[in-house]
Amino acid sequence: MKYEIHYSCCSHIGKRRNENQDNFLCDGKYLGDDGDPKGFSMNGCTDHAQPRVFSVFDGMGGEEHGEIASLIAARCAATLKIGESPIEDLREYCSTANEAICGFADDHGIGSMGTTAVIIVFAENEINLCNIGDSKAFHFDGKKLEQISVDDYSVAFPGKKPPLSQNLGIPPAEMMIEPHFARGNYYDGDSYLLCSDGLTDMVSTEEITGILAETVAGRQKDVSKATEKLLQKALDNGGNDNITIILCRVERGERGLFDKVFHFLLD
Repeated sequence: MKYEIHYSCCSHIGKRRNENQDNFLCDGKYLGDDGDPKGFSMNGCTDHAQPRVFSVFDGMGGEEHGEIASLIAARCAATLKIGESPIEDLREYCSTANEAICGFADDHGIGSMGTTAVIIVFAENEINLCNIGDSKAFHFDGKKLEQISVDDYSVAFPGKKPPLSQNLGIPPAEMMIEPHFARGNYYDGDSYLLCSDGLTDMVSTEEITGILAETVAGRQKDVSKATEKLLQKALDNGGNDNITIILCRVERGERGLFDKVFHFLLD
């Protein structure tokens, strides 16, 4: 059954950082070594000719080369081949990306470096999700916004954001990474939001829902306007971190035999 994915992607340095340590993969494109360090945006539409991969990576560690870790993860994602078992392909991707980041750190005498990852794959009959860290994925059905990723947090000190308990870039000798995987059906009119915490730390769930309701629900269906408004709201609210956003809206000619009920099945 034919479907289209209308997407919009933006990545911004924010107001307080000296560099952008975020990265992404959007319909085969990512921020390379020559990318604009302050801001990037793209919009487009793709179809179901092959599985489509969208992802956001948030490099960690301040001066600990987080931008390199997120770039390595994006490059690995760009070579990801999706076959008949997308979840297993995503599992293998996490292992490969983790090994590549750890290998780079070892080769260059870097004590530690890491990145979060949140990835969605639009296959012909379902959507597949993978995440590690705290970059988030949301499903929006036109009214309700639901987080479909799982945050990896350790215990927080009072008044501070909790540190991550999982990320890509953890040497296997220290701890095995444990990414989260899920899959579910998608329907005409569904939207999926991927973002780094530069958005969610600055913009509340209620504000995000309101912006999406104004821009991608009903007749408007304007994903580029939605990402523009989300980015501006994060900047207006302080812009304390790098901000990366990917918004995808699914449009297809007809639904399947089931009612529009969205369920993810944890693997």
